[in-house]
Amino acid sequence: MKPISVVVVDDSALIRSVLSAIINATPDMRVVATAPNPLVARERIRELDPDVITLDIEMPQMNGLDFLERLMALKPTPVVMISSMTQRGSELTLRALELGAVDFVAKPQFSIEQGMNDYAEMIVTKLRAAASARVQQRPRSPAPALAPQEPSTAAGAVTRRPLLSTEKLIAVGASTGGTEAIRDFLLALPPDAPGVVIVQHMPERFTRTFAARLDRETRLSVCEAEEGQRVLPGHAYIAPGNAHLLLKRNGAQYVTTLSSQPPCNGHRPSVDVLFHSVARHAGANAIGVILTGMGRDGAAGLLAMRQAGCETFAQDEKTCVVFGMPREAIALGAATEVLPIERIAPQVLRRFGRG
Repeated sequence: MKPISVVVVDDSALIRSVLSAIINATPDMRVVATAPNPLVARERIRELDPDVITLDIEMPQMNGLDFLERLMALKPTPVVMISSMTQRGSELTLRALELGAVDFVAKPQFSIEQGMNDYAEMIVTKLRAAASARVQQRPRSPAPALAPQEPSTAAGAVTRRPLLSTEKLIAVGASTGGTEAIRDFLLALPPDAPGVVIVQHMPERFTRTFAARLDRETRLSVCEAEEGQRVLPGHAYIAPGNAHLLLKRNGAQYVTTLSSQPPCNGHRPSVDVLFHSVARHAGANAIGVILTGMGRDGAAGLLAMRQAGCETFAQDEKTCVVFGMPREAIALGAATEVLPIERIAPQVLRRFGRG
């Protein structure tokens, strides 16, 4: 088989060298070119037509976001972003995913060379998945303002949405490509929808920024989950990076709980951990949704939900960026329906008698 061809774009010579060494040590991929900035990268990509591009965000002459937007408008190519683990870095990375990047790797803040080498297996796994990802041409559009988000207050939440107890809820799991799929799903929900508990595979820092972005853009109150929160209608709770999110029952109410137990399927937070807890404590009062992502995390948990009497949905192959997790769930017989992303939320609402 022809090796996966990669172009590495980064203004740091050290990062270019480390990434090249990691990629070239993998039998099924090779670096065909490196570039210190997007202007050089443009020529290399035009000449070599790579399968995947790694792209830094902050570079001289043209930043990575501007280059990514132009690339996706003119020649859609799978891109894995290389981002710093900072608040600004997480905001810019989410913007990159919105513009069409498939995935990202967070640069370590210290000991860059050693840290990147420690991430070697994750890097090549993400590049391999990106090479087979579905990317679509996207028209250029003005970037949204990255205004700081003020935390929602309890009083503010009361004025926006009723704080009522509920026995209905929605559990959602996603990985690669999931930030935009989750956003599309939540945008289709009304402000009084059943409470939503969500696992998206992301590192620390990024999940809080992701939650703040969804809180700004959707009609729900969205936050990074904390220990002991009541799961309320009109609210969504994002599992924090590096912690499992589980559901428990407290009398007639559902509450969140966090766990530092070891990773499941290589992930913490894990979709399987959430789904199994929902099956155990909510049963037929819940609906499960598994969205785009590589690997098999969530497949067994979605099956447990279905066996507990839940309706379960899987995103279809055509609308997935990576049809890994949904495919595994479908193969297990865990999904009662397989639908394109735009049809999942309306169908979930119908199941709750809201359509």
